Amino acid sequence: MKVFAGNSNRQLAEAICKYLNLPLGKASVRRFADQEIFVEIQENVRGEDVFVIQPTSFPTNDHLMELLIMIDAFRRSSAKRITAVIPYFGYARQDRKSGSRTPISAKLVANLITEAGADRVMTMDLHAAQIQGFFDIPTDNLYAAPLLTRDIKQHYDLKNLMVVSPDVGGVARARSLAKRLDCLLAIVDKRRDRPGESEVMNVIGDVTGKDCILIDDIIDSGGTLCNAAEALLKQSANSVTAYITHGVLSGGAVARVSSSKLRELVITDSIQPTTAVLSAPNIRVVSAATLLGEAIDRTSAEASVSSLFDD
Repeated sequence: MKVFAGNSNRQLAEAICKYLNLPLGKASVRRFADQEIFVEIQENVRGEDVFVIQPTSFPTNDHLMELLIMIDAFRRSSAKRITAVIPYFGYARQDRKSGSRTPISAKLVANLITEAGADRVMTMDLHAAQIQGFFDIPTDNLYAAPLLTRDIKQHYDLKNLMVVSPDVGGVARARSLAKRLDCLLAIVDKRRDRPGESEVMNVIGDVTGKDCILIDDIIDSGGTLCNAAEALLKQSANSVTAYITHGVLSGGAVARVSSSKLRELVITDSIQPTTAVLSAPNIRVVSAATLLGEAIDRTSAEASVSSLFDD
């Protein structure tokens, strides 16, 4: 087994390799003067089980192209099997036709990765479960829930806890976490008039005096979570903390979260945290390296990955 990484999140790749007790594979991923990407694999991979760690986060198109070209390089270097490890899968929010004459970009990206030569895909908390079926190759969708559950248990009194879904679409995710924590569930009913903008209409459930845990897969602009936190506090919640798998945090999101009424925003390092994120007073990063490393180890050993998430 050999593990390689592009330029998207080398810190996470190095942490995974540390868990696996393996050196990070030698590969050069650089750009020509016109920003054309060039990849050179600097060690023998013939007959090897290769894992390429590359979240397709901002700049999404550059990191996606890096991944595709790396996969092609490994295929032409006679790797036995190539697994694309994509902790954050970009374009996942375009998983269906949202209107007339619009694309299903998540399916297009799945096709690109397959055609480039990947034999398997490993990702984490896909925005929509059906994206797993967009791939015509084996695809493991890992869940951050066990990781987040452990962190919540370390920082909160479970007797006063309430898990909250920030919208109706995330109820299944929130219910799963509430079951793991053996606590109550509430739902924020919101209206989204356009992408990145939402308005809270109602809070379904009694949150009076509760420490609320908002759970979601992606935080982008931060508007939804900040509005939800304000609505919950108006309903006499004791505190509001958000646990999110993928911290996209584009534009002024970090400043918005920092000045919000959120007690804390906890994200994983599926996307490499920026300097602004690391210096924010109420944003904390937990590492997914152990989860991803264990899944990679089990995949290479042909062992069960789903048992990682058994209660």
